[in-house]
Amino acid sequence: MNKRDSGATGESAACEALMRAGLTILARNYRRSTGEIDIIAREGRTLAFVEVKKRSSLRFGRPAEAVNRAKQLHILRTAMLYLAEHGLDDVPVRFDVVEVLPNGVRHLRSAFDATDMQEY
Repeated sequence: MNKRDSGATGESAACEALMRAGLTILARNYRRSTGEIDIIAREGRTLAFVEVKKRSSLRFGRPAEAVNRAKQLHILRTAMLYLAEHGLDDVPVRFDVVEVLPNGVRHLRSAFDATDMQEY
């Protein structure tokens, strides 16, 4: 399985877990010049911008640890474009990470926030 197929498999597992948890999937692989958001979902009024990280083991740490500050900035900038394009200036948002491992899926709600990201 190549990296793209593996990523799609991880995203599908993440979507299934999110839907089981009551979230509605609005978009997958939302791409703009600023970056990509793997999944955009809604939970009540809140929009969740979700990064999916799939790993075959924990040998190199938790998958969520790979969502570094640079990646967070790309997600934030891309989320701002999504909000502007859809006229969603007044909705609550959060940034989640879903870890996909051989033994299951772990959803980290509000894995990071934008309160200290002045450089966006």
